[in-house]
Amino acid sequence: MKKSVDELKVIANDIRKEIVKMIHKAQSGHPGGSLSCADMIAALYFNKLNVDPKDPKSPDRDRFVLSKGHACPALFPALWMLGFTDYDAMENFRHVQSTYSSTPSPKMPGVDMSSGPLGQGLSAAVGMALAGRVQKKDFNTYCLTGDGESQEGQMWEAMMAAAKYQLGRLVCIIDRNKIQMCGTTEEVMPLGDLDAKCASFGWEVHHIDGHNMQEIVDTLDALDLKDKGAPHMIIMDTIKGKGVSFMENTAAWHGKAPSDEQFEQAMQELGGNV
Repeated sequence: MKKSVDELKVIANDIRKEIVKMIHKAQSGHPGGSLSCADMIAALYFNKLNVDPKDPKSPDRDRFVLSKGHACPALFPALWMLGFTDYDAMENFRHVQSTYSSTPSPKMPGVDMSSGPLGQGLSAAVGMALAGRVQKKDFNTYCLTGDGESQEGQMWEAMMAAAKYQLGRLVCIIDRNKIQMCGTTEEVMPLGDLDAKCASFGWEVHHIDGHNMQEIVDTLDALDLKDKGAPHMIIMDTIKGKGVSFMENTAAWHGKAPSDEQFEQAMQELGGNV
């Protein structure tokens, strides 16, 4: 059942609480980029994706690739909330032999692809979309990337291929939080007018506020997904570390675990129990 915008806002905040809990307990992980994409993860999994925890390998399911695999602390709570896995296992995040590893793995039900090496996820998503056409399936393929990944040449090769084959059931979402591990994207490698660049590669481009749930839902619902047509690019402006004041817009929180005191403050700001 689809959720209302207000319900999705609550789910996104719950995902943020779990992100902070997981990373604090493990004392390892990437909070900044996980918190920035929590709203989109909530909208996709609770309002858009055709997936079923009772049949996680259904050939007719929609595919989702988290290309920015280090943001898996945003994905894992969604899979737990939907019933793909159990909460106790999630508490073993980043432990040796845990299915809740530092990046997603198909060992976990509901995960379609291992990811982590940046820039590769969109290529895999292009392959999934092409496979769906060959198999005469009407599933849609979604790929969530980071803006730092847009500095990778493989991203643009995948974008050219998607446009060439008119993969109209493919949706790429760029989490444009403008910060990567070493600083801002514009300091590391300027991306310039990303909208114009993506459009010049033959994609239908939508630029949205990645923290405005109504706008996210409306944009996803308005996409004209069909077998032959321009692939769809959603560039969403977000805030790195969204929801936790001392993590917001700070490169230092790309990959860093909060102390006990910082954890308490973060949970208070998110309205959760410590």
